[in-house]
Amino acid sequence: MTSERGRRPGPSVRTRVVEHTADAEIPREDRLITEEPLEIRVRAGVLEPRRAWVTMRTPGHDFELAAGWLVNEGLATADSLAQVAYCTDEDLAPEQEFNVVTVSVTSTAADLPHRHVAASAGSSACGVCGKDSVAEALETRSGTAWPGPRPGADVVRRLPEALRERQQLFAKTGGVHAAGLAAADGSMLVVREDVGRHNAVDKVVGARVLAGEPSAAACLVLSGRVGFELVQKAAASGIGSIVAVGAPTSLAARLAAEAGIDLWGFTSPGRTVRYC
Repeated sequence: MTSERGRRPGPSVRTRVVEHTADAEIPREDRLITEEPLEIRVRAGVLEPRRAWVTMRTPGHDFELAAGWLVNEGLATADSLAQVAYCTDEDLAPEQEFNVVTVSVTSTAADLPHRHVAASAGSSACGVCGKDSVAEALETRSGTAWPGPRPGADVVRRLPEALRERQQLFAKTGGVHAAGLAAADGSMLVVREDVGRHNAVDKVVGARVLAGEPSAAACLVLSGRVGFELVQKAAASGIGSIVAVGAPTSLAARLAAEAGIDLWGFTSPGRTVRYC
């Protein structure tokens, strides 16, 4: 795998604000989370690269995002990823230089692209928006059920705080989601942040894939609510359980049950809710 080049847009930017309180108006500097588009292109074998997806994301860990997205969408397997690199097309504008990533996959990879042809695009709000139907999203559940131990309630209640301790961008901006993969004993394997909650999940999976580690893990920890698309990604990667600070949607709970994933919501040090 190639490594990311050193110069790229930062994950946060400075801004000027005026804080209004009951007693005063306080001009000061603040930081905003960066939101920029990332175009993911796929080169299958000797074919020319083709655009597979465009998403709004927080710059940083772009290669992990691209790799994790391909694996979670069922478009490639971890062992079919040959190279990940920023696009170097001469016709790219300077502001696009670090916003286009090309993933080269072996000729034995899944047929590319299919439902993600040409104009596929998504926002930073969710990862399922570009799908033709919910039924099609269900078909991407390629992972097998997690075979190992899963965290019990005592460990589950500690996980959001363990995630929060590693949310450096959130501490600076307050405007970013986080996802983490954890072992059954509660130890954090990897944590990533992004303006898009689905991007954060793709980044943690991509981090494992590019490091040569299995994408499956005992637990996926989320800083917010649980939508259907996040459960779909967990199922595709073979994750055993999901722990979230917020609530799941009805479809998320249904998919978790069908996929054999333990689902926990409203999790804090004092309580958690298991969805059966």
